[in-house]
Amino acid sequence: MKHFLLLPVFLFFMVFSLSAQNNKELSEDTTIIAGKMVIINDDEVLALDAENNIDSLLSIWYIQRALQDTSIFMQAGNYDVPEANLSDEVYIKRIKALPCIIDLPYNNVVRNQIIYYTQKMKEKAEMILGLAEFYFPMIEEILDIYDMPLELRNMAVIESALNPRAVSRAKAKGLWQFMYGTAKNYNLAMNSFVEERFDPVASTHAAARHMKDLYAIFGDWSLAIAAYNCGAGNVNKAIKRSGGKRDYWDIYPYLPKETRGYVPAFTAANYLMTYYKEHGLTPKQLSLPSHVDTFFVNKLLHFEQISEVIGIPVDELRNYNPQYVHNIIPGNERTYVLRIPYEYTAAFAENEKEIYAYKDSLYFNPNIIKQIAGRGAVSSPASGAQIIHRVKSGESLSTIANRYGVKINDLKYWNGIGKNNIIRAGQKLVVYGKSAAPKTTTTAAATAKTTTQKQSTTGKTITHTVKKGETLWSISQKYDDVTFYEILKLNGFSEKQKIYPGDKVKIKI
Repeated sequence: MKHFLLLPVFLFFMVFSLSAQNNKELSEDTTIIAGKMVIINDDEVLALDAENNIDSLLSIWYIQRALQDTSIFMQAGNYDVPEANLSDEVYIKRIKALPCIIDLPYNNVVRNQIIYYTQKMKEKAEMILGLAEFYFPMIEEILDIYDMPLELRNMAVIESALNPRAVSRAKAKGLWQFMYGTAKNYNLAMNSFVEERFDPVASTHAAARHMKDLYAIFGDWSLAIAAYNCGAGNVNKAIKRSGGKRDYWDIYPYLPKETRGYVPAFTAANYLMTYYKEHGLTPKQLSLPSHVDTFFVNKLLHFEQISEVIGIPVDELRNYNPQYVHNIIPGNERTYVLRIPYEYTAAFAENEKEIYAYKDSLYFNPNIIKQIAGRGAVSSPASGAQIIHRVKSGESLSTIANRYGVKINDLKYWNGIGKNNIIRAGQKLVVYGKSAAPKTTTTAAATAKTTTQKQSTTGKTITHTVKKGETLWSISQKYDDVTFYEILKLNGFSEKQKIYPGDKVKIKI
């Protein structure tokens, strides 16, 4: 997705070494997949240099800061990988035994990554293992909702080292390292107060849907995983340059250099997260709650208000709600969620009115709110109304810009579209303008009819019958100004609610 730029997540497992001295048992151009020998030819070595030892990490916030602050970068050249203390036969046997439906390769690149993190970078591996105990159950439940292979959870390891606050040099953000445009396509909120790319739950829903879309395009998980990193367009180019071949290792030489190691990195991550005990690794012990509860927020709410009234530390609130970049939940705009540890649930419920009222004139001084909105968590688009335009077949940026009377460059900026100007049918584009209304010649009668229809349906609750393949998140995208969390609240669902064809879901339009 963002995709092939320097991503702190992706960086974590991109450790390559093609030095002949490290290839004693396998030649550097040989890959083994399910017993089949495949020839590869990698002409560049990418490496990770991370040096930071921390003796005691007790909180999620502390570990995330440690991972974010560590010097992590990619560089060309050979890397000094320690001598393997296991034979290739052992690695191959273990990888074949992994309970995965996705083909996992084994070659010198995979081996070197495994060796590096199980022998030289133990401290970092143990940090990730500790975070996995907190984030993996949530990720697995969401992947299960979308009927996705559970081993895809390990993509978050190579994307962000399981750090939901991760920010790459290219400004990809969050657990799944979404760039702005891709995040917009999957309806993640990004404004002065909220950055849902940092929300582990919302971003995992978006990542699952994005991976499902990529699999629908390629019909192969290795290709879909590669496309997650470099984009579907680059994978299609590689397929074309290979003469139409659709096996990952056939198109390997034609992929961007930064992407060639992505599937091997995925293999190494799966190995590490399964066999860490065999390498004497122990997950960092985190101070985690036994359970986290969710509250729906429909008013302005500041973390300090919650902390002062019920005693929960602000840092804990940040741990479980990293999407609120200024410690403010803008519930007056739409329904948002607050996640707090179970031991504070009763206190919050019993004191909710007092919490909202506590020093509200101080925390929500209009000048302070205006100042925050002016800074913005992301670049502010043009002022004016906003609509979401769904791209139709045959439309281009030029025709869409002309329809709404906006500049093409503005349309590209608002949606994070690159130089290639590529848009696809069904894609959602955000458009800003004085009225954000398309330039059409509408009769007075038609205008009056449209206005009447909108007024008559405002605040109306309808029933949506679930169709095959639909999820609550995908249903929310079918209706204007309807969010996933509003559907949850209206129906009394949890964030991990599963639905089935024929189920009835209430929607307020």
